[in-house]
Amino acid sequence: MDSPVQKIKERLGIEEVVSSYIKLDRAGANLKAKCPFHNEKTPSFFVSPDRQSYYCFGCGAKGDIFTFVEEFEGLDFKGALKLLADKAGVSLKHYNRQEGALVFSEKEKLYKAMEAATLFFENNLLKNEAVLEYLKSRGLEDKTIKDFRIGFAKDKWRELYEYLRPNFSDSEIEKAGLVKPTCPHVGHVVSTCPTCGRNKGFYDRFRGRIIFPISDSSGRVIAFSGRIFVDDGKSAKYLNSPETPIFSKSAVLYGLDKAKESIRKNNFSILVEGQMDLILSHQAGYKNTIASSGTALSDSTVSKENIVNNLGLVRRLSPNIVLAFDADKAGFNASNRAGRIALSLGMDVKVANLPEEVDPADLILKAGPDAWRLVVKNSKHLIEFLLDKVLKNYGSDMRKAGREIKEKILPYVDTLESSIEKMHFIKKIADMSSIPESALKDDLEKIKQENKYQKEELQETSVVQDNVFRKDYIERRLLGIGLWKKDEQILDKLGEVLDKYRDTQNDLIFEAEVFYQGSDNLQKDVEEMFRNLETEKINEELLKKMQELHNIKDKDQEMKLLAEINELNKRKHA
Repeated sequence: MDSPVQKIKERLGIEEVVSSYIKLDRAGANLKAKCPFHNEKTPSFFVSPDRQSYYCFGCGAKGDIFTFVEEFEGLDFKGALKLLADKAGVSLKHYNRQEGALVFSEKEKLYKAMEAATLFFENNLLKNEAVLEYLKSRGLEDKTIKDFRIGFAKDKWRELYEYLRPNFSDSEIEKAGLVKPTCPHVGHVVSTCPTCGRNKGFYDRFRGRIIFPISDSSGRVIAFSGRIFVDDGKSAKYLNSPETPIFSKSAVLYGLDKAKESIRKNNFSILVEGQMDLILSHQAGYKNTIASSGTALSDSTVSKENIVNNLGLVRRLSPNIVLAFDADKAGFNASNRAGRIALSLGMDVKVANLPEEVDPADLILKAGPDAWRLVVKNSKHLIEFLLDKVLKNYGSDMRKAGREIKEKILPYVDTLESSIEKMHFIKKIADMSSIPESALKDDLEKIKQENKYQKEELQETSVVQDNVFRKDYIERRLLGIGLWKKDEQILDKLGEVLDKYRDTQNDLIFEAEVFYQGSDNLQKDVEEMFRNLETEKINEELLKKMQELHNIKDKDQEMKLLAEINELNKRKHA
């Protein structure tokens, strides 16, 4: 029987999959594009329909449709498998039943617990007229409530816990972030804690709240954000899932799974703060809207755990973003932070100027979709937006305005990659503030020098992380094959890696079996992967040596390092 991977590859070509994410241009028998995995000005990313693979000559990214979707979408193998199976119309149910023992690894059990909880909350909502009426009073239609899988957690201490217990262990329910332990102390075996006197047990994390499920980009529910329904004056308005093995707050944005196609199609995204802002924006036809609520924006594209961070994913879909946060002080500060992160990732950032004390949800509900469209259409570049605010607040005192421009606007100008863009904004600031261009350029140069080493460090870290991602990917694939086939030769070569992936071995075996079942090229692929792994290790060592060289002062040490770098380059190209 053909594996799902083989069936998917028969139905989906590399050109079809990659071109649904990025624009490809014909280059002889191949296709080319700017690489989505690193910043570049000229295309070095090539797709080969004959080999059904891609390769970037700039950063070394390579693979097939599965590796592309994993890296582009920030998914694990099972997420990519689900996404591509849905796209190809390949059923995974029969395969999952056959391989049940392998499928239900710890992470898989957590996904299943989250799905069960989502259905539980959805059913609760359908039986609660008061909550349904509230949602409809906020402008939500029945179809919208169903599409976003909005639910409700009753104000009961253990209702969800008791519902999940027959199918999930206490440990699994807690690791999914659905319950909290009654007693905070660990280590005791008696039913009553000797430290605090509480009984052992768990209680539901979400109680008396409207539940908004947060999904990864393949549509799997990974977390919840709960809004208080009846305010008791003591509880937080919003309560979010904690970090779990399947939920990293900086690796996802609310609604991204539903927004990604529209972001690609329209070539821009709209970032709002709240769930209701996002849902009403989607309902009004702006399906390219994403929200930060329940998640956390991150400063880098890739985290130290090799997880692609949320704005890094959005940038791959489109480099253009409109920030539409509330017009109050908190919203202004949030716009500043989100804007700084987006600019540092090379994005073109605009800000929607919302009326005072009005958020996007209020605007759409009270003034209609056309008013929302106008606000998005009239959004200004972040630097212009900030300049307007400074001049409005300090326009009568140009000394204070000048200080604010230096401290709060020029650092944003410095983050721009294009020198032409920098000069464009220097001229605009000069024209609007009457500060001489020469003075602005002098201050910009000082800021540039202050930020120089920080920028270099960030660039180096990004390169190291991208290389680590590819090395880890090869290690995982090889280890999965070794464990699946019980191949001692492979496992011996990867001896030092075994501990690193001890908790995910079932997932790796599943991936290898699904990918290579019935394959005639397994041995050839293993040999190639070991060659690639050696190259990635050399690249990693080279980057470390280059970083050392950057900071070294002693001439003899410098010569020694240059000799080592030369030797590594010879090994790489041997």
